Amino acid sequence: MTLMNTLRGISVVLLAGASIASAQQYPTKPIRFILPALPGGGFDLVGRTISPKISESLGRQVVVENRGGAQGNAGTALGAKAAPDGYTVVLTYIGALAIAPWMYKDLGYHPLRDFEHITQLSSSPYLVVTHPSVPAKSLKELAAFAKAHPDQLTFASSGTANQLAGELFKIMTGTRMTHIPYKGSSGAAIDLLGGHIALSFLSPAATTGHVKSGRLRGLAVTGTSRLPALPDVPTSREAGYPGLDVKGWYGVSAPANTPKEIVARLNAEFVRALRLPEVKERLNSVGFDTVGDSSEEFTAYVKSEYERWGEVVKKSGVTAD
Repeated sequence: MTLMNTLRGISVVLLAGASIASAQQYPTKPIRFILPALPGGGFDLVGRTISPKISESLGRQVVVENRGGAQGNAGTALGAKAAPDGYTVVLTYIGALAIAPWMYKDLGYHPLRDFEHITQLSSSPYLVVTHPSVPAKSLKELAAFAKAHPDQLTFASSGTANQLAGELFKIMTGTRMTHIPYKGSSGAAIDLLGGHIALSFLSPAATTGHVKSGRLRGLAVTGTSRLPALPDVPTSREAGYPGLDVKGWYGVSAPANTPKEIVARLNAEFVRALRLPEVKERLNSVGFDTVGDSSEEFTAYVKSEYERWGEVVKKSGVTAD
C-alpha cells in the first residue's frame, strides 16, 4: 500500500469517527423547523403541535419558521439547500414532493435525491363536497350530471393536492369541469358556501362543520374509512370509485446527506411525539391520522406517491400557471 493510499484511509476513518462523535453529541444547538406556508392552516397545526414535544425531549429549542410562497415549494427548496447537519428540517407534504415536481420545470429540488425523509407525520382524506344547489346526492349522480353538462360545473382547489384529486375524478369519470384555484381552503370554502363554486375536494377540517349544518353536501370521503364525525358519508370505494383513494399527508425531511445516525435520532423523537395521547387527540380532532413510520418506509411512500401523481399530471395535462 502506498503512503498516499494509507493517508486517504486514515482520513476516511477520522472523518467517519468525527461524524459518529458529532451524531452522538447531537443536538448541541437549536433546530430550525421550516414550515413552507404562511401562518395558519394545516402546516401550522401539524408543525406547531409537534415541535414543542421535540424541544422537550431533545433538550434544545425547535425554532418554527414559516416560509410561505409558491404553494409550499419555496420553503421546501430552502430546506433542501440547508446544511445537512441535522439542524434544519422541513415539514414536507404531498403537493411539494409528489405533485409539484411534475408541474414545474425547475423547483430547485428533487423529492427523492435532495432529502433524507425522516417520517410521515400524518395523513388525511378529502371530502367531496357540493353546494346544495348541485342536483347530485352521490358521486355517481355527480359524474352523470357533469357528463351531461360539460364545463358547467366549477370545482375549487386550495393547492395542487386537492386540485389533482379533482383532476383524477375527471379522468376516472370522463367528465369536464372547470377548475378555480384559491390561495387557501378558507377562501374556497367561503365561495362554495355562497354558491359561487359548485364543488370541491377539501380537508375534513375545513368542511365537516358545514356538512353537519347542511350548508354543504358531503358526497364521499376519498379514503378507505368513513369519518367518525360524518358516519353517514360513504368512502369513495363504497360510492363506486375505489381508485379515488386520495389522502393529503405531511412528513418531516432533512437535507440529503444528513448523517444516518442523526436521521435515526430524529425519527425516534418524532415517532415518540406522535404517540403522545395529547398529540394524537389534537390531530385526530381535526381529521388527521397520525402515522410515524420508519425513514425507509416514508422514503418508499414518497417514491410511490411521486410516481402515482406523475401519471395523473401527465394524463390530465395540468401545468403550473
